[in-house]
Amino acid sequence: MQVILMERVAKLGQMGDVVEVKQGYARNFLLPLRKAMRATEANIAIFEKQKSQMEARNLEAKTEADAIAAKLNGKQFIIIRSASDTGSLYGSVTNRDAADATTNDGFSIDRKQIIIDKPIKELGLHKVIVSLHPETQCSIDLNVARSEEEAKLQADGKSIQDLAAQAEAEAEFEISELFDDMGAAALEELEMESEDGSKTSSDERSEKIDSDEAQEEESK
Repeated sequence: MQVILMERVAKLGQMGDVVEVKQGYARNFLLPLRKAMRATEANIAIFEKQKSQMEARNLEAKTEADAIAAKLNGKQFIIIRSASDTGSLYGSVTNRDAADATTNDGFSIDRKQIIIDKPIKELGLHKVIVSLHPETQCSIDLNVARSEEEAKLQADGKSIQDLAAQAEAEAEFEISELFDDMGAAALEELEMESEDGSKTSSDERSEKIDSDEAQEEESK
């Protein structure tokens, strides 16, 4: 099927180009989204008549998109999700989640503008594309974490493996300190018992001397 493009379509052509496409692609995507019209003589005539106006509107839309892209490009958005200790999410992060995160930060982004190549099912930083206009794209980072604190650590470049190793090291340190405290307490208790035992022996020796002296007095 031949269609005339009403805007630039990636890997297909620019506005005004007449191209040959598969019928399914045209009927399911290009035509319903008004990205193209059937390339009939009547439609081509309509396009040529409205071409200057369409180009002006396209330029205005692109200028606005470029301004948004300049502010949005490279920004990082936090998405909090539940996950296992290995970092696997209980579910996945979708383009709707990404759009909501950007909207909450003051950007008006539609989920259809978010391009996620493959499902996000792991904690960490994930780069996704935002298509603001057929000729304007930018990228953002989704910081998927279990908490705000974890997100900050990931933003500093620490992976889930690093965080797990850090948590394990902290736990081992706490256990070591606990055993050290227990050992010190046991040693102190032994020292106290030793001191008590020494005192008891001295008392017994003193009593024995007193008894011997008393017996000697009686024999006299």
